[in-house]
Amino acid sequence: MKAKPVCFIFGAGSPPSQPPSIAANDLVIAADGGYTYLQNEGIRVDALIGDFDSLGNMPKHENTNLVVQRLEMEKDQTDMFAALQYGLERGYSSFHLFGGTGGRFDHTFANIQCLAYLVNHGARGYLYEGCFVITAVAGELWLSKQKDGILSVFALGNATEGVTLRGLKYELEDARLSGDFPLGVSNEFIGQTAYIKAERGILLVVYPTGTKELEEAPISKRQLPS
Repeated sequence: MKAKPVCFIFGAGSPPSQPPSIAANDLVIAADGGYTYLQNEGIRVDALIGDFDSLGNMPKHENTNLVVQRLEMEKDQTDMFAALQYGLERGYSSFHLFGGTGGRFDHTFANIQCLAYLVNHGARGYLYEGCFVITAVAGELWLSKQKDGILSVFALGNATEGVTLRGLKYELEDARLSGDFPLGVSNEFIGQTAYIKAERGILLVVYPTGTKELEEAPISKRQLPS
């Protein structure tokens, strides 16, 4: 089955350890200072969006197909958020965010909130931080078997209810996670397929880079880890 196109967004934070694989039909957006990383790596840029406070000024470029959106310095949304909206407006539903962590913690937290925004708009986002991936889930998530490694889950908001964790060292069944108690931190893979479910609310999930997200399927059509 042909993979769906992905929207890649690069911010001015910590760069990836190695460039991701980008297909011809994927959309690549530089959120302000992320443009420098893409230029240095020789990665094509389809759109440049930002107020250019990180870049200092609008960069010179020879790409006549490059879409440039210059934002006001004083605004309600971040450059990353504006880039997400640009991708959503063009029909993308899978977003991979790089350079969205490190540096200022407030921007890192804002990008985590962006993951919730994507879920609420029928999309999924993956925020990369070092050797971990951060995503937000409303519904079910299946992760491939890992011999070991840390997985953490958190309520993104006041509370997330109907939380089920199976195939991990510490399991939960129809639990309630609150936003003021980190019950779901530092769980562990045990060599089984991990099953994660949130019936109400949004669950923030952190797991090691390289962990495969499996195709989601209804419980009735797929055997759950026991």
